[in-house]
Amino acid sequence: MVGSMLVRLTSRDFMNGKLNRPGVMVVMFYADWCPFSIAFKPMFEDFARKERLDCGEVNISHYEDPLWEQFQITVVPSLLVFKDGELIRRKDGVPLRGLSKADLDEATSN
Repeated sequence: MVGSMLVRLTSRDFMNGKLNRPGVMVVMFYADWCPFSIAFKPMFEDFARKERLDCGEVNISHYEDPLWEQFQITVVPSLLVFKDGELIRRKDGVPLRGLSKADLDEATSN
């Protein structure tokens, strides 16, 4: 099974809490300085290579990034799932734990 390509997104890809892309996309919000993001990122990249879902990643390493507030992100990494631009599901990171493979599976299951 051929997977999808991991797309790098920025705040310019979002407006008023919506993703400016059609279809379903799983988006990981992460920060370079977060050890839990660093641990989870390879899992998400592997998932993106193997699954038939479109996947994106957003580096929100700077607290000034408007996406922290726009999506009320309090812990990174966090996963948000969009369908035709609308947020339909999310799995927020757990303080002092981040996200696991089980969290990824839960966020992306139908």
